[in-house]
Order: sequence, then C-alpha cells, then structure tokens
Amino acid sequence: MAYFLAKTDPETYSLDDLEREKRTSWDGVTNAQAVRAIREMRPGDRVFIYHSGGVSGVVGLATVRSEPRDDPKNPKSAVVDLEFSARLEPPTSLAEIKQSKKFEDWALVRQGRLSTMPAPAKFVEWIRARYPKASI
Repeated sequence: MAYFLAKTDPETYSLDDLEREKRTSWDGVTNAQAVRAIREMRPGDRVFIYHSGGVSGVVGLATVRSEPRDDPKNPKSAVVDLEFSARLEPPTSLAEIKQSKKFEDWALVRQGRLSTMPAPAKFVEWIRARYPKASI
C-alpha cells in the first residue's frame, strides 16, 4: 500500500463534502508532477486529505477505489476515485509539519503549490503516532 497527499481548497471541495458524498472522482489536477502522482495511485492506497488556504493542514484520510484514468475534461490530466475513510482530529497544521523539522526534503514543504504528491514513509509513521486510534 502506498500513501499520498492531496490538497483541496475547502471552499471548493472539503473533507465535509467527501464525507457526505462518501466517494468522489479526484480531478482538476494540471501540474505534470501532481498528475504523475495520481497515475501512481492504485486501489487500496491511502490519501491524506489536506485543506489549503486559511489554516492549512491534514484533515482526513481517503482510500483510492479505482485505477487512475485520463481526465475526460483534460487529456493531459488524470483522475482517480477516492472514498472517505476518516477525519483526523485535531488537524495537523502545515506549521506543525514544518516545526517538526522531519520533512524539509518533502514536496509539501519544498513546493507549496504542488497539489498531489506521494507521502514519505516517515510522514506516515509520524501521523500514526499522532493519531494512535486512527486506522492509518
């Protein structure tokens, strides 16, 4: 199983929306590096949902439920189906992630505008320690 992080603006599509709908097609990604990350996703992989804007941070977890496919609205993009898995409360803010000094080489810290990326194993373990009751 692989782990990824996907950013969304909560005013556009939030974790609340995903929880209510239960499942969604994750689309609208245009950056080539982020599209590559989507194309690497496989059913069963886990995705940290990250709210950008305002207090930016990891707010929840989703599970990949489809193989990646071309985005019908944009042939240079890709989509994948995600299913709501869990809320992570309280959210882990970007400030906390940066203050840990453990992830300075990760795209989340280095490339602030990148919307979708693989999550390194050391981040997954760090989050598991922060949320011991969550199934991460």
